Parts: sequence; structure tokens; C-alpha cells
Amino acid sequence: MKKPPRNFKAGISIAVFGIMIAIISALIWQQRNTDRSAPVATFPAARGPLAITVEEGGTIHPREQIILSSELEGRNRILFLIPEGSRVKEGDILVELDATGLVDRRVDLDIRVQNAEAAFIRSRENLEVVKNQAQSDVENAELKLQFAREDLLQYREGEYPNRAKELEARITLAREELQRAREKLDWSEVLLTEQYLAESEVRADTLAVRKAELDVELAENNLRFLQDFEYQRRITQLESDKNQGAMAFERTQRRARSDVIQAEAELRARESEYQQNVDRLTRLDEQISKAKIVAPREGLVIYATSTRFSWRGNIEPLAEGQEVNQRQELIHLPTAAGFMARIRVHESSIQKVAIGQPVRITVSALPGRTFTGTVSTIAPLPDPSSTFMNPDLKLYDTEILVDGGSNMLRTGMSCQTIIQIDEIEDAVYVPVHTVVRHQGTPTVFVRTADGTQVRSVEVGQDNGRMVHILDGLAEGEPVLLAPPVGTQPRQAGTSRTERNTTTEETSPANGTPPAAPSEGSQTPRRERRPQEGAAT
Repeated sequence: MKKPPRNFKAGISIAVFGIMIAIISALIWQQRNTDRSAPVATFPAARGPLAITVEEGGTIHPREQIILSSELEGRNRILFLIPEGSRVKEGDILVELDATGLVDRRVDLDIRVQNAEAAFIRSRENLEVVKNQAQSDVENAELKLQFAREDLLQYREGEYPNRAKELEARITLAREELQRAREKLDWSEVLLTEQYLAESEVRADTLAVRKAELDVELAENNLRFLQDFEYQRRITQLESDKNQGAMAFERTQRRARSDVIQAEAELRARESEYQQNVDRLTRLDEQISKAKIVAPREGLVIYATSTRFSWRGNIEPLAEGQEVNQRQELIHLPTAAGFMARIRVHESSIQKVAIGQPVRITVSALPGRTFTGTVSTIAPLPDPSSTFMNPDLKLYDTEILVDGGSNMLRTGMSCQTIIQIDEIEDAVYVPVHTVVRHQGTPTVFVRTADGTQVRSVEVGQDNGRMVHILDGLAEGEPVLLAPPVGTQPRQAGTSRTERNTTTEETSPANGTPPAAPSEGSQTPRRERRPQEGAAT
């Protein structure tokens, strides 16, 4: 069978390749037409007043209060507990604890007094014996130390300088001999040149020079050996003997003092045992008196368990018959009529919040009522408990002083706070999540007649829902609530001028744009954490 020519195969390959290109082009054209015809949710850039706020939820607390704790040792049962919410006066009994065990401990103190008297007499006689022995040991150790110091001084100021001078004299003589031998050798070489002297005599003079050089080197080595090795070794040995003698003397002194101190301590211990038992009796009386906790001043009783929160919800309410520990908080007694709200501000908003800013406060238990206040304190570090469940979550404790409301507010009420950061009278704004980072620049996607346009913008502050557009976008221009498929870039981090703009807000399913915030609007609080790359 005859094979087809090569150009025939090439033609078939070209035809197949052309068909594939045509199919791919048709699919791309169909996809573009489909994308253009698909509905896209947009938000027309709005213009008007924009309130820059930070919204956080919190709890109502009294401004000042006295915390009463159990000062009774160990665990003790509550015998009496005043009802929570009672209005008390100074001196009223709030809590009474069971102190029966402390009363029983007083019986043993009388027996210990008689035993302490006999031990005291023995310790007094033993102290005199210890003092005599200690004095004898110290004198012997001091004598050995004195001899060691004298040996070191004798070598350093007498033996070593004499030995060094002797070696230096030998070096001087050896150098003189070397100089004479070299001069003789030079003259002999001159005579040898003029054939007045035999070559053997020149060799003898050369040998004499070499011997003189060795003598100098040996003398210098002896001096260096004395200075670098023998002196250091001898000094080290003598100083070690002195140090050992000093340490032995110190050990003897310390041992003598220790023996005397121990004997004196034993004497004082026996002598003071009776007084100690009296002191114990006094402390027991004080402990028994602390079994009754009284109000230091007038106030409203609040149980400490009512103001405590636990993730596991295992805190039992305070009640009679319950056992409490020492230093456990029992009663909170507010001492002022004012209240404050405690909130925790997310790290993305902490740079906006400052002391003295005005705050609007609403309380869940008081619908329709709005209170005012000011930011009083901001924690310098995040609350460590907020990072227990999520190490990336950083919340800063913030206190807000509430104006008035002393007749309506109660400790523990839930509240919602709106901190007034700034009020922009005329601003162009869009939802926060419509601004992303594109090539390191804040960017929005504007819907135009020709399609989607990528627009770089300059952004200002935001309130968590809307962001102020400073430049790059005009009022009414439709901004995509979500970038087109395949065009949304990976977002970069925020800068100081583009602070705290996040992309966590999502548009509704039906594409309805979110409304601009109003002055009195309230939105449910939710934790917001900026994603990586949130544009600002």
C-alpha cells in the first residue's frame, strides 16, 4: 500500500489546528457576551454628611466601689449572707463565716508554755560553752593567715627582685662578651682577606661569636623564664596559700559565728516560745473577729459572683452554706452614684479612639433611652483574656464615664456604645468592602457603558461600613460591590492615611446597596477584624 505524501499530513495538521482556534475564539466571544449581559450589583457613590464612629458593646459598672473579701484562713462556710440589693448602713453585718475550727486551736497554747521554760535553761548554759570554743579556733586560723601573708611579701619584695637583678647582670656580661667576639671576628676577616691570618683562626673566632650569642640567649631565656613562668607560678602558689589561709580564717570565723548564732537562736527561740504562743492567741482572736464582715460605709449590696463572667458558665451564685476561700471577693459595695461603661475596642479602631471623645450609650434593658458620656481611660495593652480563644484577636479595655442615669442604670446591664470620632459635613463615600488594593493603590471598580473600569482612589477615614473617598470618584458613579470574576487582586495591608478600611462587609444577596449611616442609627455590634490586605 502506498504511503501518503508528507505535505498531505502537514495539511491535515494545519486544518485541525485552525478548527481548534476557531472553537476557542467562539467560546471566548460567548463568555464575554455572557459577562456583559449578566447583572452586576453596584452602589452609586453617595454624597452627604458622614459620621465617623466606633461602635462596641459593653457592660455597665459603678464608677467607684469597695470590694469586700474573705480574710479568714482556709475554706470556710457561709453562716449568714445579707440579701443582694439590700441598702445597708455603716457597721451592718454583710457576711458571717464559720470559725469553729479556730476556737478549738486555742486549747493547745497553755501546754506549750511550760515545755518552753525548761528548754530555755538548757540553751542558756550551752551558749557559754560554744563562745569559748569559737574564740580558740579563730585565734589559730588568724596566726596561719599571718604567716602566709609574710611569705608572699618576702618573695615579692626580696627574693624575686634579687634573682631578677642577678639574671640581668648575666645578660649584660654576655652581651659585652658577644660584642667583643664580633669585633674580633670582623678584624680576623680583614686579616684573612689580606692573608695575614689563617682560615682556621677565623673559624675559631666565628665559633666564639656563636658561643657568645648562645650565652646571651640563655641568659635572656633564664630571665624570661623567671618573669613569665617561675615568678607567676611562685606568686600564684603564695597567693593561693594566702587565700587559702584567708578562706580558712573566714570559714573558722563563720563557723564560730554560726555556732554562736545557732546557740543564741536556740536560746531566743526557747525564750520567745511563750511570747509566740501569746501572739498566736492574739492572731486567732483577730481571725475570729474577721469571721463577721461589716459594711465600711453606706451602700447597695452587690454579690461579686453577679459581676463575674466565665466562658464555661460554671460560677455559682453566692449563697448561705457555700464554702469560700481566703481572699475570695464576696461583696461589691458601690460608693458613688455614677456609673461607667466598660467596653473592649478592637485593635483596628484603637488608633481612632482618644480620651475625652463624646459617646452615645444605649442600654438593652432601657429601650428608647439614650445616655451620653466621654471616654475616660484606654488600656495601653490588649486584654490577655481576649487572646485565649484566638491569639490574633487584640481587644483594648476602655472605660466610658456615663452622664447621669443613676436612678435607672444598674450594675451588669448590657449596653451599646457609639464613640463619636469625627463628623464630615460633605463627603463622597462608598461601602468599605468595595475598596481593594490593586498594584499597591486603593482601587474601586466603576461600572461604565464600556464595561468595568479600574479606578485608583484616595481614601480617608471610615466608620466600619462606609469609607470617605477624598479623590478619584464622583457622586453617583456606580461602584461594583464585588470585583468582576478573575479581576479581583490580592489585597495589601493598610497605611496610616488609609487606616482601618476592611473588606469583610458583603453585599446582600439581592444586590441592594447598603444605606448610608444616619446620625441616630444603631446597628447590631459584631466583632470586626481586618483581613490581610484590607484597603484603607
